[in-house]
Amino acid sequence: MPIIIDKEQKKRDIALACKDLLVQGSIQEITVSQIAKTAGIGKGTFYEYFKDKDELVFELVNLLKHAHNQKKEKKLASIERTRDKIKLFYEFFYSKETQDLRTLYKEFVAIALLAPREEMIDFQTECFQFYYGWVEKIIGEGIDRGEILPAARELIKGMYTMGEGMFVASLATKGMIDIRRDINAYVDKIFDLVEI
Repeated sequence: MPIIIDKEQKKRDIALACKDLLVQGSIQEITVSQIAKTAGIGKGTFYEYFKDKDELVFELVNLLKHAHNQKKEKKLASIERTRDKIKLFYEFFYSKETQDLRTLYKEFVAIALLAPREEMIDFQTECFQFYYGWVEKIIGEGIDRGEILPAARELIKGMYTMGEGMFVASLATKGMIDIRRDINAYVDKIFDLVEI
């Protein structure tokens, strides 16, 4: 009887097996041979599951993002104040716990900016909508509880994009020395204005 392989699971297994390799080096410097060896497969098998190395990074970011979101959801459920929920939301950009995901996300962003492909643009759009919706929900719940002013709804897009903007600035400039401090100071200032 032939062995039936779950191709989606095998793709996930290959990506996860290469996590440390991809976190420690630049995707441009890593070869498909190194990836295949790390995953315990042949180069031909790699190409059965991935078009190229970029797609591997895409798959790994997607897998780790989902695991991260589940943990974040549980943590957010235990926090009362909207201000503190928003601060927790932005921990992705500086916490030790998310360092590997941030490193891979940085590679993904570089790939998406230099060689955008439709599936990457779709993924980024989906992420934007998901995370923006999450911030929108947090702010909406704070308004419904009477904790913050309804005008806070007008600040959601700016609050959402601020975190990613500061993250990119911290990678590309010397102007962001302590991203944790800068993000939390921004969030505190916004909430000083909108809290009732």
